[in-house]
Amino acid sequence: MKPYAEMTMEELEGLEKELRAEYKKIQARGLELNMSRGKPCTEQLDLSMGMMDVLSSEMDLLCEDGTDCRNYGVLDGIPEALELIGDMMEVQYDHLIIYGNSSLNVMYDQISRSYSHGVMGNTPWCKLDKVKFICIVPGYDRHFRITEYFGIENVCVPMLETGPDMDMIEKLVSEDESIKGIWCTPKYSNPTGNSYSDETVRRFARLEPAAKDFRIYWDNAYTIHHLYDHAQDHLIEILAECKRAGNPDLVYKFASTSKVSFPGSGLAALASSLNNLEDIRRQLQVQTIGHDKVNQLRHVRFFGNIHGMVEHMRRHADILRPKFEAVEEILEEELGGLGIARWTKPKGGYFISFDTMDGCAKEVVRKCAKAGVIMTPAGATYPGGHDPHDSNIRIAPSFPPLEDLKTAARLLALATKLAAAQKLLKEKQQEAAGAGN
Repeated sequence: MKPYAEMTMEELEGLEKELRAEYKKIQARGLELNMSRGKPCTEQLDLSMGMMDVLSSEMDLLCEDGTDCRNYGVLDGIPEALELIGDMMEVQYDHLIIYGNSSLNVMYDQISRSYSHGVMGNTPWCKLDKVKFICIVPGYDRHFRITEYFGIENVCVPMLETGPDMDMIEKLVSEDESIKGIWCTPKYSNPTGNSYSDETVRRFARLEPAAKDFRIYWDNAYTIHHLYDHAQDHLIEILAECKRAGNPDLVYKFASTSKVSFPGSGLAALASSLNNLEDIRRQLQVQTIGHDKVNQLRHVRFFGNIHGMVEHMRRHADILRPKFEAVEEILEEELGGLGIARWTKPKGGYFISFDTMDGCAKEVVRKCAKAGVIMTPAGATYPGGHDPHDSNIRIAPSFPPLEDLKTAARLLALATKLAAAQKLLKEKQQEAAGAGN
């Protein structure tokens, strides 16, 4: 079939009628499918069930240094957990603090402390007239909601294949002292699946922000979340690169085991310079006496070391890979060459970014919902839920069973074709009406 934009009004009328009939047939099936969030599926969660057996009441719960994990203390995390998570994050153990189960919680706390008490002696953001944060779009909605919650102005910068538009970022942060940070998901980014190029990482490390308390919020959520053994994206380690560039305090680096072990019961961590960690500890020791050391010990005894963790993630990939490939194959089969949609083909992470024709994303999501498939709301990948092009939809293939996922992908493709045909037909009709006048 030729591209929709090349069709005559008569061809579009016939196509729209045909697609509408096909859509009504699917509606009549009464589907109830949900692919709105990137949750691990049951089979993935089952991979970590052995973690429930590595500790028992008969075992000692002592660390290598003799610390009793049942008791208070150890603010940074137990030594063997620091080593394990440090290897996962590619940082030295002494540049790391292990928290509870949620890296999002750690990011929220970091914004909250900066807002109420400032960063390394700088003015608390709550006392400033204006505070701004850069958001790379399309991006992670929960990042944007944190800064929105504190009344911080989100400034959008577009995502490219190599990472965010660094020309824009360099100009913005160097000229505007009210810009205090930037949200980044540098590897297998949410939702595009793109990873930052070496040049992009180096340019981040060499930023010259006007604000002394500017920080890069480097959420490396998918650091070991590859789909393939050999075709993998690799990222320059940002803390080491910042140190080489003479900017050691520029970055807060976050990660967790949320999609490695159990999402609700994993380990989250923050890595940064020694100066930043000292500043954080002063506030953290008021907030807590220490995090869950028993869970830290459980993770260490289950995985053993980073090699055990990497092997564990290969089993995750074996479950996820067929799902991603099925979605990509169906989209190519149904939409390839039509000129009405484009999508990413990530090598890892949890999402596929799907772009409709401008002005069609909300209608596509609405049509999917009316036929029984819930998608992530159109616009969710932009601050405030406002996509200026109304084109981006985040696809989350991980949770549904494979056959359900295939059904959902075919419905998404059909809804996209129908919405595009209706949009183009309306434009042709308006043109014809205008010419008649």
